[in-house]
Amino acid sequence: MKKFFFQGTYGAYSHLAALSINPDAKIVPCKTFDECFLKASKDTNSQIVIPESNRITGNIGIEYLIFKYRLNIYSEYFQKIEHNLLGLPGTKLTDIKDVYSHAQALSQCSKFIKSNNFIEHVRADTAGSAEMISKSKNKNKAAIASSLSAETYKLEIIKKNIENDKDNLTRFLVMGKNISQPEFDKKKYITSFLFKLKSKPAALYQSLAGFAINSVNLTKLQSYPEKNTFDSFFFLCELDGHIEDPKVQKSLEELGLHCEDFHVLGVFEADKQREK
Repeated sequence: MKKFFFQGTYGAYSHLAALSINPDAKIVPCKTFDECFLKASKDTNSQIVIPESNRITGNIGIEYLIFKYRLNIYSEYFQKIEHNLLGLPGTKLTDIKDVYSHAQALSQCSKFIKSNNFIEHVRADTAGSAEMISKSKNKNKAAIASSLSAETYKLEIIKKNIENDKDNLTRFLVMGKNISQPEFDKKKYITSFLFKLKSKPAALYQSLAGFAINSVNLTKLQSYPEKNTFDSFFFLCELDGHIEDPKVQKSLEELGLHCEDFHVLGVFEADKQREK
């Protein structure tokens, strides 16, 4: 049986994503993202389901762990985020004064929160907030979380879909220790990699020329300082295409001439959500 690790508690959006990806997998919670990566790096029979970015609020902030552990990316999955206001059974909207959730969930529901004059309280995760409400026995308190959290902690959905943007999506990555990639055919692929440039003037500008010359589309390029320094940077990059495509190969060969370190994180099919 496949094993998935996710960060948070049961009922989290990562739990929901893992169920959508593989409902038959054994799904195990971890307290931190670091714990997820560490366990997957030691257990070759396991994988992690990790949120990487949100369409509304941007990056989740796991890039430093991608650099640290260098797990292979097997696939991406876009989870529709539908936030709900959860309370104890019998709670009315007018009873609520305080609302608890993860900072991003609170931000993504800011219009609803302000219109109801709720007092916001930031917590580590959405599902953990729901669990806290279930134990509080206080109808003045509510959580913003998934419908799975309501089911898990026997809470009532007081108001559905309270997010500001109804097209709210979070991109999840499925990652693991073993290296695996799909065969090159006519499907749409993404190649993900990280690199560190040699220390010389205009190195980044020169290193990217090969992508322009070969008409390869870069969809992500982010820089992150190496540990304990602001003078040396790693870059996390994604491009449209399979690493075995000749024009991608030529682009990466050109990049390699300017690199001190280069590592392919994964080649995987683009989620069909990208076409919408």
